[in-house]
Amino acid sequence: MNIDVVGVPIDLGSDRRGVDMGPSVIRYSGLIQAIRELNISCRDLGNISVPVPQDGDNGTSHFPKARFVNEITKTNEVLFHTVARSLREGSMPLVLGGDHSIATGSILGVQSVKKNIGVIWLDAHGDFNTEQTTLSGNLHGMSLAAATGTGMYAMSSFKPEDVAFVNPEKVVIIGARDLDPEEAQLLLKSRVTVYTMEDIDMYGLRAVMHKAIDIVEDGTEGFHLSFDMDVVSPSDAPGVGLPVKGGLTYREAHLAVQMLSSRKKLCSLEFVELNPIQDNANLTGELAVSLICSVLGKRTLGSQNDLTYRK
Repeated sequence: MNIDVVGVPIDLGSDRRGVDMGPSVIRYSGLIQAIRELNISCRDLGNISVPVPQDGDNGTSHFPKARFVNEITKTNEVLFHTVARSLREGSMPLVLGGDHSIATGSILGVQSVKKNIGVIWLDAHGDFNTEQTTLSGNLHGMSLAAATGTGMYAMSSFKPEDVAFVNPEKVVIIGARDLDPEEAQLLLKSRVTVYTMEDIDMYGLRAVMHKAIDIVEDGTEGFHLSFDMDVVSPSDAPGVGLPVKGGLTYREAHLAVQMLSSRKKLCSLEFVELNPIQDNANLTGELAVSLICSVLGKRTLGSQNDLTYRK
Protein backbone atom coordinates (compact mmCIF):
# COMPACT_ATOMS: atom_id res chain seq x y z
CA MET A 1 0.00 0.00 0.00
CA ASN A 2 1.12 3.54 -0.71
CA ILE A 3 -0.60 6.52 0.93
CA ASP A 4 -0.67 9.90 -0.79
CA VAL A 5 -1.29 12.71 1.71
CA VAL A 6 -2.76 15.91 0.30
CA GLY A 7 -3.77 18.91 2.35
CA VAL A 8 -6.53 21.39 1.52
CA PRO A 9 -6.14 24.38 3.87
CA ILE A 10 -9.52 25.98 3.28
CA ASP A 11 -12.02 27.61 5.61
CA LEU A 12 -14.17 29.42 3.03
CA GLY A 13 -16.94 26.85 3.36
CA SER A 14 -17.46 27.76 7.00
CA ASP A 15 -18.19 30.94 8.90
CA ARG A 16 -15.58 30.14 11.57
CA ARG A 17 -11.90 30.74 10.96
CA GLY A 18 -9.29 28.17 11.92
CA VAL A 19 -10.03 24.93 10.09
CA ASP A 20 -7.66 25.99 7.31
CA MET A 21 -4.85 25.15 9.75
CA GLY A 22 -6.07 21.55 10.08
CA PRO A 23 -3.67 19.96 7.55
CA SER A 24 -0.65 21.60 9.17
CA VAL A 25 -1.70 20.53 12.66
CA ILE A 26 -2.29 16.91 11.63
CA ARG A 27 1.12 16.79 9.97
CA TYR A 28 2.73 18.52 12.98
CA SER A 29 1.16 15.87 15.22
CA GLY A 30 3.34 13.25 13.54
CA LEU A 31 1.11 11.82 10.82
CA ILE A 32 3.72 10.97 8.18
CA GLN A 33 6.10 9.27 10.60
CA ALA A 34 3.24 7.40 12.29
CA ILE A 35 2.09 5.99 8.93
CA ARG A 36 5.62 4.94 7.99
CA GLU A 37 6.03 3.19 11.34
CA LEU A 38 3.21 0.89 10.19
CA ASN A 39 5.51 -0.19 7.32
CA ILE A 40 3.31 1.66 4.86
CA SER A 41 4.86 3.75 2.12
CA CYS A 42 3.73 7.37 2.41
CA ARG A 43 4.42 10.42 0.29
CA ASP A 44 3.30 13.91 1.18
CA LEU A 45 2.00 15.74 -1.89
CA GLY A 46 1.80 19.03 -0.01
CA ASN A 47 -1.15 21.41 0.04
CA ILE A 48 -3.50 22.46 -2.72
CA SER A 49 -3.45 26.20 -3.25
CA VAL A 50 -6.71 27.86 -2.22
CA PRO A 51 -7.76 31.03 -4.11
CA VAL A 52 -7.87 34.17 -2.03
CA PRO A 53 -11.17 36.11 -2.27
CA GLN A 54 -10.97 39.63 -3.59
CA ASP A 55 -10.82 42.46 -1.09
CA GLY A 56 -14.26 43.26 0.26
CA ASP A 57 -15.79 40.04 -1.08
CA ASN A 58 -17.97 38.47 1.60
CA GLY A 59 -18.63 35.44 -0.55
CA THR A 60 -22.13 36.36 -1.62
CA SER A 61 -21.44 38.39 -4.77
CA HIS A 62 -22.32 35.57 -7.19
CA PHE A 63 -24.66 33.29 -5.23
CA PRO A 64 -26.44 34.95 -2.28
CA LYS A 65 -27.01 31.57 -0.65
CA ALA A 66 -23.68 29.96 -1.54
CA ARG A 67 -20.75 31.83 -0.07
CA PHE A 68 -17.40 31.71 -1.91
CA VAL A 69 -18.70 29.12 -4.38
CA ASN A 70 -16.25 30.15 -7.13
CA GLU A 71 -13.16 29.83 -4.93
CA ILE A 72 -14.34 26.57 -3.38
CA THR A 73 -15.20 25.06 -6.75
CA LYS A 74 -11.78 25.94 -8.14
CA THR A 75 -10.16 24.26 -5.15
CA ASN A 76 -12.35 21.19 -5.56
CA GLU A 77 -11.43 20.94 -9.24
CA VAL A 78 -7.74 20.69 -8.37
CA LEU A 79 -8.52 18.17 -5.62
CA PHE A 80 -10.65 16.15 -8.06
CA HIS A 81 -7.67 15.70 -10.40
CA THR A 82 -5.19 15.11 -7.56
CA VAL A 83 -7.28 12.32 -6.02
CA ALA A 84 -7.93 10.71 -9.41
CA ARG A 85 -4.23 10.77 -10.32
CA SER A 86 -3.28 9.18 -6.98
CA LEU A 87 -5.74 6.33 -7.52
CA ARG A 88 -4.60 5.75 -11.10
CA GLU A 89 -1.04 5.45 -9.82
CA GLY A 90 -2.16 2.69 -7.46
CA SER A 91 -2.09 4.71 -4.24
CA MET A 92 -4.69 5.48 -1.59
CA PRO A 93 -5.33 9.22 -1.31
CA LEU A 94 -5.60 10.63 2.21
CA VAL A 95 -7.10 14.13 2.10
CA LEU A 96 -6.65 16.46 5.06
CA GLY A 97 -9.02 19.40 5.52
CA GLY A 98 -9.91 22.15 5.84
CA ASP A 99 -13.63 22.39 6.02
CA HIS A 100 -16.00 19.77 4.62
CA SER A 101 -16.73 21.65 1.40
CA ILE A 102 -13.75 19.76 -0.08
CA ALA A 103 -15.67 16.48 -0.03
CA THR A 104 -17.30 17.24 -3.39
CA GLY A 105 -13.88 17.24 -5.04
CA SER A 106 -12.51 14.21 -3.23
CA ILE A 107 -15.61 12.03 -3.68
CA LEU A 108 -16.07 12.83 -7.36
CA GLY A 109 -12.34 12.33 -7.91
CA VAL A 110 -12.69 8.77 -6.60
CA GLN A 111 -15.87 8.28 -8.61
CA SER A 112 -14.08 9.32 -11.81
CA VAL A 113 -11.69 6.38 -11.45
CA LYS A 114 -13.80 3.70 -9.75
CA LYS A 115 -17.03 4.67 -11.61
CA ASN A 116 -19.39 3.27 -8.96
CA ILE A 117 -18.49 3.98 -5.35
CA GLY A 118 -20.06 4.03 -1.93
CA VAL A 119 -19.46 6.66 0.76
CA ILE A 120 -19.30 6.30 4.54
CA TRP A 121 -19.85 9.76 6.00
CA LEU A 122 -19.05 10.04 9.72
CA ASP A 123 -20.35 13.43 10.77
CA ALA A 124 -22.54 15.21 13.30
CA HIS A 125 -24.12 16.94 10.30
CA GLY A 126 -25.62 15.72 7.04
CA ASP A 127 -24.01 18.34 4.77
CA PHE A 128 -27.00 17.70 2.53
CA ASN A 129 -28.31 21.23 2.16
CA THR A 130 -28.83 22.93 -1.17
CA GLU A 131 -29.01 26.60 -2.09
CA GLN A 132 -32.77 26.34 -1.47
CA THR A 133 -32.59 24.73 1.99
CA THR A 134 -29.46 26.22 3.54
CA LEU A 135 -29.86 28.53 6.51
CA SER A 136 -26.31 29.87 6.39
CA GLY A 137 -25.05 29.76 2.80
CA ASN A 138 -21.96 27.87 4.02
CA LEU A 139 -20.83 25.33 1.45
CA HIS A 140 -19.39 22.88 3.97
CA GLY A 141 -23.04 22.06 4.64
CA MET A 142 -23.80 21.28 0.97
CA SER A 143 -20.90 19.10 -0.22
CA LEU A 144 -22.55 15.68 0.10
CA ALA A 145 -25.68 16.89 -1.68
CA ALA A 146 -23.46 18.21 -4.47
CA ALA A 147 -21.54 14.94 -4.79
CA THR A 148 -24.78 12.96 -5.16
CA GLY A 149 -26.27 15.35 -7.70
CA THR A 150 -29.06 16.31 -5.31
CA GLY A 151 -28.42 20.03 -5.45
CA MET A 152 -25.92 22.89 -5.45
CA TYR A 153 -24.76 21.98 -8.95
CA ALA A 154 -22.35 24.93 -9.08
CA MET A 155 -20.12 23.02 -6.66
CA SER A 156 -19.72 20.16 -9.13
CA SER A 157 -19.41 22.24 -12.29
CA PHE A 158 -15.87 20.88 -12.81
CA LYS A 159 -17.18 17.32 -13.19
CA PRO A 160 -16.81 15.90 -16.73
CA GLU A 161 -20.08 14.71 -18.26
CA ASP A 162 -18.89 11.10 -18.38
CA VAL A 163 -18.41 11.02 -14.58
CA ALA A 164 -21.63 10.09 -12.80
CA PHE A 165 -22.73 11.51 -9.49
CA VAL A 166 -22.52 9.10 -6.57
CA ASN A 167 -25.61 6.97 -6.11
CA PRO A 168 -27.39 8.18 -2.92
CA GLU A 169 -28.41 4.59 -2.19
CA LYS A 170 -24.72 3.82 -1.64
CA VAL A 171 -24.16 6.65 0.86
CA VAL A 172 -24.35 6.11 4.62
CA ILE A 173 -24.24 8.94 7.16
CA ILE A 174 -23.24 7.85 10.67
CA GLY A 175 -23.42 9.90 13.88
CA ALA A 176 -25.84 12.60 12.71
CA ARG A 177 -27.37 14.72 15.47
CA ASP A 178 -27.68 18.23 14.01
CA LEU A 179 -29.73 18.49 10.79
CA ASP A 180 -31.57 21.54 9.47
CA PRO A 181 -35.33 20.86 9.15
CA GLU A 182 -35.51 21.03 5.33
CA GLU A 183 -32.21 19.18 5.05
CA ALA A 184 -33.68 16.32 7.08
CA GLN A 185 -36.68 16.16 4.75
CA LEU A 186 -34.38 16.14 1.73
CA LEU A 187 -32.40 13.26 3.21
CA LEU A 188 -35.57 11.26 3.82
CA LYS A 189 -36.45 11.63 0.13
CA SER A 190 -32.93 10.99 -1.15
CA ARG A 191 -32.47 7.27 -0.36
CA VAL A 192 -29.32 8.09 1.63
CA THR A 193 -29.10 5.87 4.72
CA VAL A 194 -28.80 7.95 7.90
CA TYR A 195 -27.84 6.47 11.27
CA THR A 196 -28.33 9.10 13.95
CA MET A 197 -26.81 8.99 17.42
CA GLU A 198 -30.20 7.71 18.59
CA ASP A 199 -29.77 4.71 16.29
CA ILE A 200 -26.26 4.13 17.64
CA ASP A 201 -27.56 4.32 21.21
CA MET A 202 -30.38 1.92 20.39
CA TYR A 203 -28.54 -0.71 18.33
CA GLY A 204 -24.85 -0.16 19.10
CA LEU A 205 -22.12 1.17 16.87
CA ARG A 206 -20.87 -2.28 15.88
CA ALA A 207 -24.24 -3.25 14.39
CA VAL A 208 -24.54 0.11 12.63
CA MET A 209 -21.07 -0.26 11.09
CA HIS A 210 -21.91 -3.78 9.88
CA LYS A 211 -24.96 -2.43 8.06
CA ALA A 212 -23.03 0.53 6.65
CA ILE A 213 -20.27 -1.69 5.29
CA ASP A 214 -22.80 -3.96 3.63
CA ILE A 215 -24.47 -0.99 1.93
CA VAL A 216 -21.31 0.68 0.59
CA GLU A 217 -19.71 -2.58 -0.60
CA ASP A 218 -22.75 -4.18 -2.24
CA GLY A 219 -22.40 -3.81 -6.01
CA THR A 220 -19.75 -1.06 -5.84
CA GLU A 221 -16.16 -0.87 -7.03
CA GLY A 222 -14.96 0.66 -3.76
CA PHE A 223 -15.91 3.14 -1.08
CA HIS A 224 -14.66 6.44 0.31
CA LEU A 225 -14.45 7.31 4.02
CA SER A 226 -15.20 10.93 4.89
CA PHE A 227 -14.51 11.55 8.58
CA ASP A 228 -15.57 14.89 10.06
CA MET A 229 -13.90 15.27 13.45
CA ASP A 230 -17.10 16.75 14.88
CA VAL A 231 -18.71 13.30 14.82
CA VAL A 232 -16.74 12.75 18.03
CA SER A 233 -18.11 14.24 21.25
CA PRO A 234 -16.54 17.63 22.13
CA SER A 235 -15.22 16.16 25.39
CA ASP A 236 -12.85 14.00 23.32
CA ALA A 237 -12.52 16.29 20.27
CA PRO A 238 -12.93 19.94 21.33
CA GLY A 239 -10.99 21.36 18.38
CA VAL A 240 -13.54 21.17 15.59
CA GLY A 241 -15.38 23.60 13.35
CA LEU A 242 -18.91 23.01 14.68
CA PRO A 243 -18.93 21.03 17.94
CA VAL A 244 -22.17 19.26 18.87
CA LYS A 245 -22.71 17.52 22.20
CA GLY A 246 -23.52 13.85 22.39
CA GLY A 247 -21.26 12.37 19.73
CA LEU A 248 -19.13 9.27 19.47
CA THR A 249 -16.74 8.56 22.32
CA TYR A 250 -13.01 8.20 21.77
CA ARG A 251 -13.31 4.42 21.76
CA GLU A 252 -16.38 4.38 19.50
CA ALA A 253 -14.56 6.53 16.95
CA HIS A 254 -11.69 4.06 16.92
CA LEU A 255 -14.04 1.10 16.64
CA ALA A 256 -15.73 2.68 13.62
CA VAL A 257 -12.51 3.10 11.68
CA GLN A 258 -11.02 -0.19 12.86
CA MET A 259 -13.98 -2.03 11.37
CA LEU A 260 -13.13 -0.44 8.01
CA SER A 261 -9.40 -1.02 8.06
CA SER A 262 -9.26 -4.46 6.47
CA ARG A 263 -11.97 -3.85 3.89
CA LYS A 264 -10.49 -4.39 0.45
CA LYS A 265 -12.93 -1.94 -1.12
CA LEU A 266 -11.80 0.98 1.04
CA CYS A 267 -9.99 3.09 -1.52
CA SER A 268 -9.73 6.66 -0.17
CA LEU A 269 -9.86 8.68 3.04
CA GLU A 270 -10.47 12.22 4.18
CA PHE A 271 -10.35 13.78 7.64
CA VAL A 272 -11.74 17.29 7.96
CA GLU A 273 -12.93 20.14 10.20
CA LEU A 274 -10.10 20.12 12.73
CA ASN A 275 -9.87 23.60 14.24
CA PRO A 276 -6.78 24.11 16.42
CA ILE A 277 -8.07 27.47 17.66
CA GLN A 278 -10.81 25.60 19.54
CA ASP A 279 -8.56 22.72 20.66
CA ASN A 280 -7.21 21.87 24.09
CA ALA A 281 -3.52 20.85 24.20
CA ASN A 282 -3.84 19.39 20.68
CA LEU A 283 -6.23 16.64 21.84
CA THR A 284 -8.08 16.71 18.51
CA GLY A 285 -4.94 16.85 16.39
CA GLU A 286 -3.51 13.81 18.14
CA LEU A 287 -6.87 12.03 17.90
CA ALA A 288 -6.95 12.61 14.14
CA VAL A 289 -3.52 10.98 13.75
CA SER A 290 -4.48 8.01 15.91
CA LEU A 291 -7.73 7.50 13.99
CA ILE A 292 -5.92 7.61 10.65
CA CYS A 293 -3.44 5.04 11.92
CA SER A 294 -6.30 2.85 13.15
CA VAL A 295 -8.00 2.86 9.77
CA LEU A 296 -4.64 1.95 8.23
CA GLY A 297 -4.32 -1.08 10.50
CA LYS A 298 -2.62 -0.07 13.75
CA ARG A 299 -3.64 -2.28 16.67
CA THR A 300 -2.52 -2.86 20.24
CA LEU A 301 -1.19 -6.31 19.28
CA GLY A 302 0.27 -5.19 15.97
CA SER A 303 -1.06 -4.17 12.57
CA GLN A 304 -4.00 -5.76 10.78
CA ASN A 305 -4.95 -8.50 13.22
CA ASP A 306 -8.39 -10.03 12.70
CA LEU A 307 -10.42 -7.84 15.06
CA THR A 308 -12.22 -5.95 12.28
CA TYR A 309 -15.39 -7.03 10.54
CA ARG A 310 -16.71 -10.04 12.42
CA LYS A 311 -20.40 -10.91 12.23
